[in-house]
Parts: sequence; C-alpha cells; structure tokens
Amino acid sequence: MKIGIGSVVKAVAGRDNGKLFVVTDIQDRYCFIVDGKSRKLASHKRKNIKHVLPTGSMIDINDNITDKKLRKLLRDLATEE
Repeated sequence: MKIGIGSVVKAVAGRDNGKLFVVTDIQDRYCFIVDGKSRKLASHKRKNIKHVLPTGSMIDINDNITDKKLRKLLRDLATEE
C-alpha cells in the first residue's frame, strides 16, 4: 500500500509507537504527520516513511479541517480496528 497525503498511518517506531496519524506532506523519505492532539496541524512531526504503516484509510485534509475534527475522525477509526 502506498502512503499519500491524507493517508491514515500507524506509527511503528519511537515514542509514538501504536498511535494513528494523518499524513499532511511527503518529502523524499520523510512524511509529515499530525493527530490533532500532541501533533497539531500547525506543528506537524517529520517521520521516516519506514517507521509508519498505512492503514488503508484516507481522510480529506482541506482548509476546513480543524484539530478537533481530526481527533474525532482518528478516534472513530481507532475504535473500528
């Protein structure tokens, strides 16, 4: 599965291990991830693509999304797993 902007990924390394995030940007071998709580849209985290796994879900990242909406969407996805 390929990782793109809006992909929901699960961190598999580091202190974020096991948490769900959304990819906001990709540059070279890094992706920039947010979760709306510890990593807000204004301050994304740079993570090596090798350290995340795609879940197969997508979230539309547009100008209207807020940290609160993002947290709710990720919480709903986490309860489905």
